[in-house]
Amino acid sequence: MRLRAVLFDMDGTLLDTAPDFVAVVQAMREARALPPVDETQVRDVVSGGARAMVINAFDVDPFSPEFEVLRLEFLERYQNHCAVRTRFFDGMAELLEDIERARLIWGVVTNKPVRYAEPIMQQLGLAERSAVLVCPDHVKNSKPDPEPLLLACSQLGLDPASVLFVGDDLRDIESGRAAGTRTVAVTYGYIHPEDNPRSWGADAVIEHPLELRRLLDQAMCSC
Repeated sequence: MRLRAVLFDMDGTLLDTAPDFVAVVQAMREARALPPVDETQVRDVVSGGARAMVINAFDVDPFSPEFEVLRLEFLERYQNHCAVRTRFFDGMAELLEDIERARLIWGVVTNKPVRYAEPIMQQLGLAERSAVLVCPDHVKNSKPDPEPLLLACSQLGLDPASVLFVGDDLRDIESGRAAGTRTVAVTYGYIHPEDNPRSWGADAVIEHPLELRRLLDQAMCSC
């Protein structure tokens, strides 16, 4: 079936959101008279969400009262700093322009709550360009469940087989496969050092956003 739309995961795929997470962690550590952590300590676990970033940055027991205090502070600070340093990955801006020129639909399916995702999309001028934004607030089950992708396809009025989903985490690929979309795993995102995107079973693996151009050309010509 001919490709009609491209859906992206947000963090680590469409956008490099890590700089804002890093800034929040460093500010929290500075407030506690702690030295800065290495940026990779945050980047490596972004896909694990606030829980993983707090545990990794503060070496705290997730079952301790201190953890919940840190987690809530992290989320509050991030809400006020979620669209300050976030930027496109190299080549992604050009890729989106290519997608739009090809008259393809594109959108975002993310496990990031809407209270963070919407301001980021607005700040970067993407809210008006994206055809759909699906967050955990919109569904009962988040990725790796297929529900978010099925909702996006339904809102777009498209057969999942005509949709390509691009992500940087195993759960993205599992969600796409279960929903019946085609899938692409990226290696430039927030990949844990012990993980290997080439083992996730995606239809293709890319190391740079612009590598997706060739795959899109092939998919648009297929019947």
